[in-house]
Amino acid sequence: MQKNNPRINTAFKRALAVLMALSVGAVAACSATGGRPRENANGEGGAAGGVDTPRYTVAMISHGAPGDTFWDLVRRGAEDAAKKNNIELRYASSPQAPDQANLVRNAIDSQVDGIALTMPTAEALGPIARRATEQGIPTVGLNSGMSHYQRYGVSAFFGQDEHVAGEAAGERLAKDGAKKVLCVIHEQGNPSQEARCGGAKKALQAKGGGTLETLYVNGMDMTSVTSTVQAKLAQDRSIDWVLNLVAPVALASVNSARAAGSDAKIVTFDTDAELVTAIKDGTVQWAVDQQPYLQGYLAVDALWLAKRNGAIPGGGQPVFTGPAFVDASNVDKIEDAAKEGLR
Repeated sequence: MQKNNPRINTAFKRALAVLMALSVGAVAACSATGGRPRENANGEGGAAGGVDTPRYTVAMISHGAPGDTFWDLVRRGAEDAAKKNNIELRYASSPQAPDQANLVRNAIDSQVDGIALTMPTAEALGPIARRATEQGIPTVGLNSGMSHYQRYGVSAFFGQDEHVAGEAAGERLAKDGAKKVLCVIHEQGNPSQEARCGGAKKALQAKGGGTLETLYVNGMDMTSVTSTVQAKLAQDRSIDWVLNLVAPVALASVNSARAAGSDAKIVTFDTDAELVTAIKDGTVQWAVDQQPYLQGYLAVDALWLAKRNGAIPGGGQPVFTGPAFVDASNVDKIEDAAKEGLR
């Protein structure tokens, strides 16, 4: 397990504090001063496990591509928070910035009570996010856009600093003795992915003197990903580590290395149930976890609080949900949650 990183520890303490505050807020909202749940008109308590506040409608719009399991985890967290908070959740996504902007526009036009969105391309999503806030719709960001959300009036953000996460990965690679790393970018033009590879390259060179090369693949075609990575590994035998930016691409890279006869070790950002199994069986060495379930959960919880009492989690500053490492030393702790689609 990597030596503790002060920035990572601080990030998790901050995220834990916010999660505890949100949970306390939810309990307070569904209890009378004596701690007993308020009764509804029928003399019964509120919905089981939830609040009895007015029914709100929240739209969550992401840049997730079809079939990307990462976004299934984000959505699961959002759905759990919505169920607890008596919220109707309308989830939609598109990997294309203009389509994503149209989805946000549609949410505004339908007069939802809150919007949670990702901003991988701030110039395309920022102005429409500002329009939402100007019309009085509570709006929070998650996952991507940490450097830009405040500029457009978005009140809160839940995620990780991708450059810091990249540096953490680079430091880990240097400690593991990596000499030449292939960083696989599956969404060309996504600044968050560029930041991950850039941070990893910077730290790797500073800590161990290794080199890092980027490879662009089409993340919406896993067959193409497998063949492209395989060709690169067959062509360059000096590559000893492959750093992927999402779990499905990492699993494709495992097959690529095997087919190319390469001894390169596979690591990745983000997890899912299959990836956790791969870490247990040693085909993937470790993963950088930003807790996508938590991002979705906190975003919806924050919008409920915004409607309930005007609270702004984190005081408007980013609430970090990562990064942390999942490897053979701790994978057993999250295995069951991963199988349930919670990690």
